[in-house]
Amino acid sequence: MNSSGNSESSSKRNSKKPKYSRFTQQELPACKPILTPAWVISIFVAVGILFIPVGILSLSASEHVVEVVREYDTECIPPSQRNERLSYIQSSSTNKTCSLSMTVPKQMKSPIYIYYQLENFYQNHRRYVKSRNDKQLRKKGNKLLTKGCEPEATVGPDKSPIVPCGLIAWSLFNDTYHFSVESKLLEVNKKGISWESDRTHKFGSDVYPRNFQMGDFIGGGKLNSNIPLNEQEDLIVWMRTAALPTFRKLYGKIEQDLEANQELSVVLHNNYNTYSFGGKKKLVLSTTSWIGGKNDFLGVGFLTVGGISLAIAAAFTLIYILKPRAIGDPSYLSWNRNPAGHLI
Repeated sequence: MNSSGNSESSSKRNSKKPKYSRFTQQELPACKPILTPAWVISIFVAVGILFIPVGILSLSASEHVVEVVREYDTECIPPSQRNERLSYIQSSSTNKTCSLSMTVPKQMKSPIYIYYQLENFYQNHRRYVKSRNDKQLRKKGNKLLTKGCEPEATVGPDKSPIVPCGLIAWSLFNDTYHFSVESKLLEVNKKGISWESDRTHKFGSDVYPRNFQMGDFIGGGKLNSNIPLNEQEDLIVWMRTAALPTFRKLYGKIEQDLEANQELSVVLHNNYNTYSFGGKKKLVLSTTSWIGGKNDFLGVGFLTVGGISLAIAAAFTLIYILKPRAIGDPSYLSWNRNPAGHLI
């Protein structure tokens, strides 16, 4: 008797049957909507009515954004050296100063944002993205942390750490731009061009550059060793890596209106090497709207989805009118039909 009782209690303990509950038995109340033709058509009409005005507003806002784009990677190389671009950009003796002019097509209200655009530059490459040490960037006491930064981790026979270390910082963009209108120099404001959260949490106020660009090979820009990393906004912007091989990054702001048809003179230093990987460089001046910069894709996308939704609603309405069918008619079920297609 005892053995029988023990076996029963043991089987109960070892049983994999779940304890009864409304959840395990799927007895909880659930939403079971019945999508009638009227409901389906109404949903598609509502999506169309909502999306089309938003698309029109987005396109209108994008049209009001004034943008001037100028590619300069080829133009800023002397004609005699355009067949030897790589040797030109790598030489320390060549004059890399270049003068351009840009015409303002419409009035540009301040602030006017200055971007540099790079093409065919894969900042999203896995090895490149991982080549940094975020702990080193945040606190002064972590300057010895260079794990993951190879080959830009240490310098010299004593293996002194590089701050900031890694390939991202090493490849910092270093072209510079100076703007003037009618021989009057325009001031470029480079404060506040990075994310405040980056300046506050990712880059320390007590961390200073050390041994930067002092290795066996030189990358991009240099950093002032007397300025903490949280104030080096060009670096902060650059180290927020882009997801696509063509990207723009903010260089600065012109806080002065520019009038239509004004000639903007640009003196730039063409320092950054995009020629070794077939990249392109562009200078972009742009205003903004409530949706940001110039971007027709958002408006076109809304209009496309809204138009397709209205077209589907119209098609369903015609089908419902021309060939109606009763809801829940069992004669349309497959198991109510014989192989010849006749009702049983």
